[in-house]
Amino acid sequence: MPRLTVRTPDAPIDAPLDMGDPAGEARGIRLTSRYVERDGRPWFPIMGEYHFSRDLPENWERELRKMKAGGVNIVATYMLWIVHEEVRGQVRWDGQRDVRRFVETAARVGLDVVLRIGPWAHGETRNGGFPDWLQELPIAHRTNDPAYLALARGWYAAIEEQVRGLFHASGGPIVGVQIDNELYDQPDHLGRLRELAEEVGMAAPLWVATGWGGAQLPDRALLPVYAGYSDGFWDESTTDWPEFGVMHFTFNTVRDDLSVGADLRDAPAEVDGSATLGADDPWPFATCELGGGMQVAYHRRPLVDSDDVAALALTKLGSGSAWQGYYLFHGATQVIGERSTTQESHATGYPNDLPVRNYDFFAPLGSDGAERPHFHQLRRQHLFLDAFGDRLAASPTTLPAPDEDPVRWAVRGDGERGFLFVNNHQPAVAPLAPVEGVRFDVAFDGAREVTVPMDPFTLHEGVFAFWPLRQPFGSVPAVTATAQPITQFAAGNRTVVLLAATDGVPVELQLEGVAASSVEGAEVAEHGDVVIARPTSEPGLGCEVRVGDTTFVILTPALADAVWRGDIDGRDSVVVWQGSAWFDGGLRLVVPERDQPLAVFPPLEAAEDLAAAPAEGTVFATFLVPGSDIVRPLPTPVFDVAAVAPVRTGGSGGRFSAPDDADFAALAPVAIDVPDELFDEADSVVLRLDWTGDAMRVWAGSTLIADQFWYGRSFDIDLTPHREAIREGGLRLRAFAWAPDSGVYVDARVRPDADAPVLTVNSASLTSVRTLSLS
Repeated sequence: MPRLTVRTPDAPIDAPLDMGDPAGEARGIRLTSRYVERDGRPWFPIMGEYHFSRDLPENWERELRKMKAGGVNIVATYMLWIVHEEVRGQVRWDGQRDVRRFVETAARVGLDVVLRIGPWAHGETRNGGFPDWLQELPIAHRTNDPAYLALARGWYAAIEEQVRGLFHASGGPIVGVQIDNELYDQPDHLGRLRELAEEVGMAAPLWVATGWGGAQLPDRALLPVYAGYSDGFWDESTTDWPEFGVMHFTFNTVRDDLSVGADLRDAPAEVDGSATLGADDPWPFATCELGGGMQVAYHRRPLVDSDDVAALALTKLGSGSAWQGYYLFHGATQVIGERSTTQESHATGYPNDLPVRNYDFFAPLGSDGAERPHFHQLRRQHLFLDAFGDRLAASPTTLPAPDEDPVRWAVRGDGERGFLFVNNHQPAVAPLAPVEGVRFDVAFDGAREVTVPMDPFTLHEGVFAFWPLRQPFGSVPAVTATAQPITQFAAGNRTVVLLAATDGVPVELQLEGVAASSVEGAEVAEHGDVVIARPTSEPGLGCEVRVGDTTFVILTPALADAVWRGDIDGRDSVVVWQGSAWFDGGLRLVVPERDQPLAVFPPLEAAEDLAAAPAEGTVFATFLVPGSDIVRPLPTPVFDVAAVAPVRTGGSGGRFSAPDDADFAALAPVAIDVPDELFDEADSVVLRLDWTGDAMRVWAGSTLIADQFWYGRSFDIDLTPHREAIREGGLRLRAFAWAPDSGVYVDARVRPDADAPVLTVNSASLTSVRTLSLS
């Protein structure tokens, strides 16, 4: 039976880094050895990457509001030099390049900002973000060469001028600055870059640099931030699942993944045998690139699932993360410049060929703004961090002895109470087997021992969860449960605690400091001085266990992923809605295809357009949101010829190269008719192509608006910005067929099993995205 002893940790001390606000300062942000502190309390940053210059400014506020509704409290964004100064001396801040407007929008929405200022950024960008003119200069790039530093200073000064007055010290939202990216052996240069940024006027409490790959950082100057991906397009086309994957689904205190960025280094990172890869760092475990999905390259196209993203994030929490940062949280579209495209490619010496436009990354929020399943799964985790993150951040991780336990689990605790994390999920290519007879014993050196659950269970394949151990909720001084905390809120004179049942595990609450007679809605047994409560209802809105003035509502996993929390007309509101939404002063819902229930607390006072529905339980008022016929099927496009792309290799890695402009120009286009009136009836119009092939490009008139290397998922394109071009020049597709002998990696679950080239569109449709605002 799994067993751990959780010791009382030493008190955290100030991190040995030269950053942070002065002690006692209002709104002050400081670093301890264990967590980030804000206003004198542990604070759990939840950071999502969204590239403002790779989206349209008219979308920024809506998409940032979605991010906030998803539980993100910091938006991180790259400053891509090539996008702003493609032509030397012509620095542009217009339109989608307007960083000041973006940062001000983030502040209005209620998000903090971390600027990733480069000069080199990567982000799958041409030259890593360097303009061609800079890349071609005969200077020592990314070093303390005075000629390079002079150019870097000018770039930093241009950024500072745009965001002046928006830094944290001036009451603005910019709380952090990242220096460069993936620089491994130039600590003096990284330190000098921070000095340059401060010399031109940047002032932030947090200064960070990527720490992966065994990066050497300057002493006391930069907090290392780390990465963790479930798969990687940068591996070889012959790899089913990269070797690095296992570490990110296993609880451990290793922070550094040496494989990230390895395809761009001259040699793999090497560390001596005594290296701890960040495990003993005297500062918080912070991440900036937990994979929100995964981009595809031409040679390798990973099929990351939503559960992969959510399980990895949960595993990092159990491993001691004090700062969850996702890359990407919002998908993007690569910019086409005046002189070149801006994606990473073989043509510019990179090992990978990326799509010209598509940088969707299968992120929680797609490049078209779609809210994917892992957006909702991550929101469940983020609601917990918002409500209870101060408890978790202050609690270090305790791990079982290596190789002694068939179950992957960990406890974060303080010697008296904690949270138990368990993960039995890995990607589909390497699933974990069920484990029978599981029961956890956790001894606290400052309190009683906990056994949870009382009866052993079978841990099913794919399950990942965390449970409270002796945590106070409402008026109950200590609760241990086999259900995951989501959030808690006041409802009149009682406290409501939302919990999520765990698949395959009976719900059990172990209550300390209460009388058995005070428990309602559950079968009750006494085990010494602990009351064991097992709900008499199946999980759902009506599954309530009442203990005095505290009500526990136990939801199914699906309903738990449907919990939202935000302000509706200034009232803190909790919503259960299995659809897309965000908060914009009210609650804005995306109209569903069919009628769907909406549960809200406190009740909506102005919902005349909605019919009341029978309530489940005593907490939430329930309404019925009417559905609408929002999807219009289209005639299926047919390609007369299934042409196979020429087989070429290139780039620094000798990998398969994507078909180029000339290759596509030789193909016959296929037209799709888009009725113009649809744009008048919707907030946006999204084209969905369910297709099988190799590579596709889509033009509106003469403008390339989208492309995709096929990897088993639909191709979704927001047509709204291109209405005029479509009206004047039509919408056209060109595509290459999948070759039966292709050496390109595509997941075996979807890889075509055919003897001849495959190019088919299985279905095509237009979705009219409409919204409904409720207050």
